[in-house]
Amino acid sequence: MNIDKLNWAILESLQENARLSFSEIGRKVGLTSPAVAERVKKMEDAGIIKGYKTEVSYQKTGHHLKAIITLRAFMGRLKPFLEKVTEFKEVINCYRITGNENIIMEVIFQDQGHLEVFIDKLITYGETKTHIILSNVIEHAPVRNRKIT
Repeated sequence: MNIDKLNWAILESLQENARLSFSEIGRKVGLTSPAVAERVKKMEDAGIIKGYKTEVSYQKTGHHLKAIITLRAFMGRLKPFLEKVTEFKEVINCYRITGNENIIMEVIFQDQGHLEVFIDKLITYGETKTHIILSNVIEHAPVRNRKIT
């Protein structure tokens, strides 16, 4: 599917606020509400728009510590880890990566003790490195039309 200038404008509006009505988006991009709805439906069908979600403040839900943890799996422990990681409620993002480590996770904890308990679970799968996040510099940056001209 072609992502033209209007589709990019719609995508930018939705990424800024997914709760905008089609008529509000239409006013911003110069289309009618039905035309916006049709374009959004086509982008959903093509898998360009994967879904809509609610962003939740981890701090306000009692998680006062956020970290990035990398895992370098022991021989034969990567597959068991990949099967188990979906059960860890602390993990909010997990990626299998290239390089010395196999896994990088974004995790949230209630406090330092909670982090320690979590690391104790991980060390049965491999070596870990933990990086405490102090602040967000960029978070949920929108995907934009970045074609080189």
